[in-house]
Amino acid sequence: MRVIGTQQHGDINVTFFHWNNRYLIKVEAGPYEQTYKIQEFDLSSEEELSRIVSTEFIEECIKLFDQMAGSLQKSIERL
Repeated sequence: MRVIGTQQHGDINVTFFHWNNRYLIKVEAGPYEQTYKIQEFDLSSEEELSRIVSTEFIEECIKLFDQMAGSLQKSIERL
């Protein structure tokens, strides 16, 4: 797996990888992470990865992180 770039969006870290004919976008915030896999042939260049990670994309990721935290908390409370 090869790291091809990184971005910082406040507390959100984004890392771009190339592996096995796929691009991966790994989004991390605290103890949580989301990984998006894109077939290599779906993009015309690696530069398009940066354009995918727009402000709207990051906002949606933050919402999902909030949902993940809520799900984990509910599961812990059921113990």
